[in-house]
Amino acid sequence: MATELLSDADIDDALSDLPDWQRSGDTITRTIKAPTFLDGIELVRRVADAAEAADHHPDIDIRWRRVTFALSTHSAGGLTGRDMMLAHQIDRLAAS
Repeated sequence: MATELLSDADIDDALSDLPDWQRSGDTITRTIKAPTFLDGIELVRRVADAAEAADHHPDIDIRWRRVTFALSTHSAGGLTGRDMMLAHQIDRLAAS
């Protein structure tokens, strides 16, 4: 089930398909450098739409052209399949 906590082995396996993401404890993060500030804001808007549809919302930090996404399922107390699914979606949005 997507809301069950992942084991360390499950997390390592999932991150092998998410090479731009790093784990820090119960969170995975990715920083994306956008071509312009407005491109970064547009990426955040697209991720916000996807997150709202999934009812799973990342922490987002915007620093000029650098946007950092942090994922963790706070209600479960760590990383779940929902985080990995949204990370894949963020990767697709960042590539488009």
